[in-house]
Amino acid sequence: MKTELSQVVDALVDRKAVDPVVLDLRGLCEATDYFVIVSGTSNAHVRGMAEHLVTALAPAGVEPHHVEGLAQGRWVLLDYVDFVVHVFHPELREFYQLERLWGDAPVVAAGDPDGQSAKG
Repeated sequence: MKTELSQVVDALVDRKAVDPVVLDLRGLCEATDYFVIVSGTSNAHVRGMAEHLVTALAPAGVEPHHVEGLAQGRWVLLDYVDFVVHVFHPELREFYQLERLWGDAPVVAAGDPDGQSAKG
């Protein structure tokens, strides 16, 4: 699972994901084990990251069970069952505050590859 999560984060960071965070929801959520949360800078960026992720994981046989929001590009949810990827437009990430909602969940990974956070 950690390898898949690393592949997910790497694929998203490859496409300039902003503020990547991985939350460990085991024991807190029945539906999935992990949330991967990232932001894009525009609707096209959000769509592009989501499409790239699906393409990047496919050769390993990892395909989403369900995808929502791809056409709009504001909040794309990719449900891989064991983990769910949320690719947000910054305004919606701020509005829904999943990291705060799931504040009891340990953060497994966070930050940009350079250790910088776009939120300052």
